[in-house]
Amino acid sequence: MAENTIHVVMIPWSAFGHLIPFFQLSIALAKAGVHVSFLSTPKNIQRLPKLPSTLAHLIDLVQLPMPQLDKELLPEGVEATVDIPFEKIQYLKLAYDKLQHVVKQLVANQLPDWIICDFFPHWMTDIVQELQLKLIFFSVYSASAMAFLGPPGTRKAPLSPESLTVPPEWVTFPSSVAFQRHEASAFYANLYQENASGVGDLERLAKVFSASKAILFRSCYEIEAEYLNAFQKLVGKPVIPIGLLPVERGIVDGFRGEIFEWLDRQACKSVLFVGFGSECKLSKDEVFEIAYGVEESELPFLWALRKPSWASNDEDSLPFGFIERTSKRGIVCMGWIPQQEVLAHPCIGGSLFHSGWGSVIETLQFGHALVVLPFIADQPLNARFLVNKGLAIEVKRNEDGSFTRSDIATSIKQAMVLEEGKNIRVNTREAATIVGNVKLHQDHYIAAFVQFLKK
Repeated sequence: MAENTIHVVMIPWSAFGHLIPFFQLSIALAKAGVHVSFLSTPKNIQRLPKLPSTLAHLIDLVQLPMPQLDKELLPEGVEATVDIPFEKIQYLKLAYDKLQHVVKQLVANQLPDWIICDFFPHWMTDIVQELQLKLIFFSVYSASAMAFLGPPGTRKAPLSPESLTVPPEWVTFPSSVAFQRHEASAFYANLYQENASGVGDLERLAKVFSASKAILFRSCYEIEAEYLNAFQKLVGKPVIPIGLLPVERGIVDGFRGEIFEWLDRQACKSVLFVGFGSECKLSKDEVFEIAYGVEESELPFLWALRKPSWASNDEDSLPFGFIERTSKRGIVCMGWIPQQEVLAHPCIGGSLFHSGWGSVIETLQFGHALVVLPFIADQPLNARFLVNKGLAIEVKRNEDGSFTRSDIATSIKQAMVLEEGKNIRVNTREAATIVGNVKLHQDHYIAAFVQFLKK
């Protein structure tokens, strides 16, 4: 290792919406010659994408044994939010906090140039202060979502569900870039939920944010300039977009199989990809209504569906007879699929998904028409942002948050084939030239960030 090589330690929270962006940033930094130590638990590291062999000498995947709790609180083998129901996540937080001592020992031995973390490990603030190290906060939320929420303590009035239904006072957002009433209540309750760790998410965020030398966003000025600029006005430290970290096209080449044999027989841009990831735990009514809506659209589809916890087997995961009725124009893939490779296929033309920021980037880089159905966290804010940018159709919801199969079908057809959705299709294909521009994000944004690290 060259003596002048910058060394960065990455500490993401144990959710794949955090782990994957941190891993992708690690790869981007390693390509620029930065030495990265990526810290997580063994099972989480095993589930990450394969590390490029050409970068193995610059990225250390450091396995930290997950501290154990009583099995009734946190079952053995649980290391990420995907492994447990929502109500158990508080115990995962409690276990994760017990990593503080081993992390402190590790960074004390290595004394890295920088530590990059998200909101969760608030105890890093004590470690960096004691060891006189430098900390950076990496937001896995979009700049538009974070600008709406604002830095901790920014809002004049106390945060409330009602305050989340209107744009904040410090910027002139489009009026629809806000939570709907049912979403605001759920988001607020999640922020202030009692949890076993004794430290709420807002308190964690405030501590990390205050101690950080800079704030990173997985974003770029070409997509989120007004929101990056708005956030910069609110903070007294550098706000740095690191680009969108798109997957390079070469990584998605060469994978074949039954799925791709089916895709090869479909018309170009004709197939709808349906996928709500592993963190969105949908109810039976929600999954069934989506299924009926996809069926009613009468368009070709490929649905990546994990067996929900409420289903006794794969067959129970979908309405009775759905597979048989739609078998001539669609396929359902239960469990893991090579999603990047599927999205890169020329026959995929649209995507129905939750509008999590990572999935937005993953989908937009291939120019697909977006149909968004948000559920949790920042997803509603991302959905409104995409709609205002002319990049997505959002499925209509009732005041209680419910949606109908008819609205699902209408949104799919509008985004994919109807004349009224033509602008969406044009806009997303234009956006792909920015989102998928690896040279822009690596050679410009990452290069600029590396210069910040050095100086």
